[in-house]
Parts: sequence; structure tokens; C-alpha cells
Amino acid sequence: MDIYMLILANPDGYVYTYTNDRMWRKTRSQTPGSVCRGVDPNRNWDAGFGGPGASKNPCSDSYHGPFAHSEIEVKNIVNLVKSHGNFKAFISVHAYSQLLMYPYGYSCGSVPHQSELDSVSKAAAQKLTSLYGTWYKVGSICNIIYQASGGSIDWSYDVGIKYSFAFELRDTGRFGFILPADQIIPTASETWLALKHIMDYVSDHLY
Repeated sequence: MDIYMLILANPDGYVYTYTNDRMWRKTRSQTPGSVCRGVDPNRNWDAGFGGPGASKNPCSDSYHGPFAHSEIEVKNIVNLVKSHGNFKAFISVHAYSQLLMYPYGYSCGSVPHQSELDSVSKAAAQKLTSLYGTWYKVGSICNIIYQASGGSIDWSYDVGIKYSFAFELRDTGRFGFILPADQIIPTASETWLALKHIMDYVSDHLY
């Protein structure tokens, strides 16, 4: 099994968090006709694009962009996945809320592989909890956090990658996005146990 790790999916936005706005989440692309910049890259995928949970307002943090895959950051991942053609799992890692989720976000209905994805997620969450007792809630995006259209794992699932998951890492709100540095390694260590379980499961259940 080859593992592709994209450590940073939004490099321009990341730089901007250092130079201007610590809480910036969008890309830095220019929107014609608007003074506001950037698109929420996790509302820009061609999966229920422009639906509930994504904004048409270019000044919104959840602006979905002018069209699906308008952002080069998203388009490059799409091109990699499609040109490769044999990805069996797609895992997106975010913060925060301590959730392990599977599709869909753009719909609150069940996906065809719901029971299997739920079972894999629950087992992975148990592995994560075993290290420090950190508890994760498991479920579909729409049902355990909120309805959100244009997300990455909805897209990956819809293009045939059955094992599509999204993590929301520590914590549940005390520190939120500003997690103390001394929690970085513990968070990574416990999350690795869940990721390893998913990878082991996928390698044993190829399709």
C-alpha cells in the first residue's frame, strides 16, 4: 500500500495565518467584482456544490467559489486522484470537535456503505481512545456536525473511493482552533492509532 500524505492543502492561506489573520481558513484567490478574497476549499468540491452549508457570498468564510474545483489547491488534488485511478481510501484531517465522520455532508441521507463505514469508524475511534481516553463521536458529517456541501470526502466517495473519512481533531471547544502546543504530539499519537486501523482494514478489504 502506498500512502500519499498532503501535509498542507492550502499553503497560501496558511501563510496568511502567519502574516495577517490567525483564524483565516480560505484560499487567497481573487474573486472578480468583490473586494473579499478567497474560497473555502472544503466547499469547493464537485459534490453537492453550492448546496446547503455553503455560502454564495465571497466575503463569507464558507464561500463555495464561482464553480466547482475553481481553486488550484482543490483542482490539483482532483487531478492526482483521477490520474492515479486506484486510491482505495481518502482521509481528510481537520480541527476541531473530536469527530470521526464519513459521507455525506451535502445530504443527511445514508450512503450505500453506511453500515461498514460506521463500523470501521467506531473501531478506529476506539483505537484512538485507548491511548489517552480522548473520546470521539462517530457518524455522517450531516448528522453529527452540520450539513455542508462541496466537501472533499463526499467527492472522493462519489468518485468511487469507498473508504472516505474525515477527522476533526482535538478539542471540543475549550481551546478550539488555538490548541496548545503541548497537545500536538499527544493528538498525533492517538490519531495515528485510528489511521493505522483504517489502513489495516482497507488493505484487508480491497475492492
